[in-house]
Amino acid sequence: MRKPLPFWAVIALCAVALASSAVLLVDYVRPAAVFCDADGACGAVKRTIFAYPMGIPTPLLGIGGFLAIGLAQLIPGRRARLAQAILASIGAIVAVGLLLVQASMRSFCPFCTASDVSALLLFVLSMLRAVRGWDPPENRLQIAGGVLGICAAVGVPVLVGMNKKPIVMGLPPVIADELRATPRDRVTVVDFVDFECPFCRVTHEQLGPLLEARKDKVRVVRKHVPLRMHAHALDAAKAACCAERLGKGAEMAEALFTAPLEELTPEGCASLAVKYGLDASRFRACVSDPAIQARIDADRETFRAAHGHGLPTIFIGATKLEGAQERAVLESTLENATRAL
Repeated sequence: MRKPLPFWAVIALCAVALASSAVLLVDYVRPAAVFCDADGACGAVKRTIFAYPMGIPTPLLGIGGFLAIGLAQLIPGRRARLAQAILASIGAIVAVGLLLVQASMRSFCPFCTASDVSALLLFVLSMLRAVRGWDPPENRLQIAGGVLGICAAVGVPVLVGMNKKPIVMGLPPVIADELRATPRDRVTVVDFVDFECPFCRVTHEQLGPLLEARKDKVRVVRKHVPLRMHAHALDAAKAACCAERLGKGAEMAEALFTAPLEELTPEGCASLAVKYGLDASRFRACVSDPAIQARIDADRETFRAAHGHGLPTIFIGATKLEGAQERAVLESTLENATRAL
């Protein structure tokens, strides 16, 4: 029995579900969201254990399921109808579960909801098709239109999303600018530090090895906020800025974090610079350069603009971490961010 209206209703629902899933997938694989606010409902759902079953992004599983339902709708015959009913039943069960998760969180992601509601309506139509024996129209142009609609529903959001600049709602503009400046295959880590701050040192001890293990996946932006209560914090900050200018920024930062506090004097910093291969005269000239103090003043302003309240303050992607952090927290935050690349 050929029924054009139910056929197009299924194709339309598949297209809605596929487009919503494709939008979500883009936000899952990009380092920063481009369609849905990472600090809103979408971000809340993405941070649940249901976002990556077996390490696979849920939207990718959704795309596979909805494509299978759409393909079954395009094929006539009892087996195709039965396969569609089974696939739609699985999709409905998953959709109910995900809607309940969002209800328990009191936070509904619009794209997740569109996919889940479409899955429930597809279940109803697929069961009706199985019971009443509805088959797709024989007109090849209509079938081709269905195929085109399904392909476009996936392809257009992916093409747009992969070339769209991230949205950074809820993030301070200065941090949003750093996210936009980062290549798409890397995660932005903005680290506000004081080399004499004990909590910064403890956090770096945990964070340093994690960044080193992912050095090809992260872009580290270190901002210097030397506190006036720390006698040598400004000297250390100047040394770090000069080492960065002279090509040894990462090495000097590591040395400053681990050196005894009494060695963070101007003389001690100069010795560290020589130890790591920097020219002593160029280093001393750099430390005296007013541009270095201007850089540090600008970093302090950035800290205030980023609504910083204490040190350390770290942004890993769009996630803000304040105060000393345990390794497990830093690792899970980095893992979630890099897994989305």
